[in-house]
Amino acid sequence: MVVFFFLIGLEVRQEFAHGSLRDRSRAGLALIAGVAGVVLRALVYVLLVGLAGGQGLHGWGAVVGTDTAFMLGTLAIVGPRLSGQLRVFLLTLTVVDDFLAVSIIGIVYSEEIRIVPLLIALASLVGLWLLGRTRQWRAMPYVLIVIVLWLATVYSGIHASLAGMAAGLLIPAYATQRHGVVAARQLFRDFWQSPSAASARAVDCGLSQGISVNERLHEFLRLPTALLIVPVFALANAGVDLRGGLLAEAFGSPVTWGVIAGLVLGKLLGIGLTTLVAVRLGLGRLPEGVGMGSVFGGAALSGIGFTVSLLIIGLAFGTTSDLGRQATVGVLVLMMLATLLGWLIFKVAARRWGEENADLPMVLEPPVDPEVDHIRGPEDAQLTLVEYVDFECEYCAHATGSWEDLRAHFGDDLRYVVRHLPHHPHGPIAARASEAASNQGMFWPWLDFVFTRQHALEREDLIGYAAELGLDVDRFIADLDSPAVIERVERDLASAVASGAHATPTFFVEGRRLRGSYDARSVTAALEASRRGIRTQEVPS
Repeated sequence: MVVFFFLIGLEVRQEFAHGSLRDRSRAGLALIAGVAGVVLRALVYVLLVGLAGGQGLHGWGAVVGTDTAFMLGTLAIVGPRLSGQLRVFLLTLTVVDDFLAVSIIGIVYSEEIRIVPLLIALASLVGLWLLGRTRQWRAMPYVLIVIVLWLATVYSGIHASLAGMAAGLLIPAYATQRHGVVAARQLFRDFWQSPSAASARAVDCGLSQGISVNERLHEFLRLPTALLIVPVFALANAGVDLRGGLLAEAFGSPVTWGVIAGLVLGKLLGIGLTTLVAVRLGLGRLPEGVGMGSVFGGAALSGIGFTVSLLIIGLAFGTTSDLGRQATVGVLVLMMLATLLGWLIFKVAARRWGEENADLPMVLEPPVDPEVDHIRGPEDAQLTLVEYVDFECEYCAHATGSWEDLRAHFGDDLRYVVRHLPHHPHGPIAARASEAASNQGMFWPWLDFVFTRQHALEREDLIGYAAELGLDVDRFIADLDSPAVIERVERDLASAVASGAHATPTFFVEGRRLRGSYDARSVTAALEASRRGIRTQEVPS
């Protein structure tokens, strides 16, 4: 299972680098709720087993972890129709869960410690950290050090899961930079013009340098872990022979009920109530679109602790002992109970508080208004594509440049609308400048011009661009800070929030937010699908 926990460590590092844990208020809320959930689960188990005599007390770690794969799969079946934001919140919680669970495995359930292998393991961790500081992009040096770390940890007596998690946390992760993509494109162009083994190798290296080694290792290990390692572990450890009165024996065992109550009740109250109190006290904030009913439903599903629970049961009791088999029965029963409880809570939340979804809005709000919005193409076109942009966003410049390809494909059947979502340092003033240019009928020439000069968006630069485009500079300067222009940009910002757009570029096809890739091919496919739907509706019944 060291590969499984290494994969978790990689995911945690990604979340800290450019994921949900970058937001301190959300990360803080997840940390508080995650720790409270772990502590309360352990306390519930210790209380029940302790009051019954204390036999099996050392198995309290079995109620600590959450099985991320089972939880997310169950959420997709019994959760809200749209649950993207709730999914991110629960994933952040499981990051805390898994880190604490692995720490407990390494500290509480390890064997006798051997000093020399332990020192080698520590040196390997230092080596991983130093390698990451050098921005080494090749994966092989990291893999070799991780193998040494794994072997040293096994011989040291510490459970290897701790080494896997620690190694994953030390593999560097970073968001893909535009310059890396541009460099890879140039290398591919060289290969296309003159294909050879050397140019093919250069393309391969260029693509690898554009994506962090963390993400490349994660992508390489994700499917083997999900399809082979975890299922094999589950098959090897979840099997129990229910003959011979084991089921009756298990339901009479405090260990079984300690596992069930700890994972289901402890998780529900630990995460749900702690999140509620933390939000009320202003210690954190929930993701947009997620209500407390959905949080309690997700907390119930987080009680599914299959993989990690079975691992700790094996370490604490052994899978063939009476206590081990009773605890395993508890894990299997709680999976059904947690699923049923989560389903009931989601249903109540939907009917009582209207929480039918737990995701960002998907519908464009307000709809396109030809009197207000910037429209390129016929105003009465059959198809509408809306893009939220930031003039300092490199990806916006590339995505917006796809308009020519889209126009060539759809012709007058498509209208293209741009709204503002400035979030880069120079985004707000650049957005106002475009509206000042719009007041002189030059919005689209301004957009095309400025997207080629994203490196210089200071106030003086923008005024210079106005002069280059032949605008009335005095009027441009006056409009740049006028209340009407500021209000116009703020209108688009409010629209972005109401529509669930929180990053740029974000596209809406026929009023529905586009998920996934936003390259010209993907946008064309989405528009074609919408056009087919429109034509189907137009066919008389």
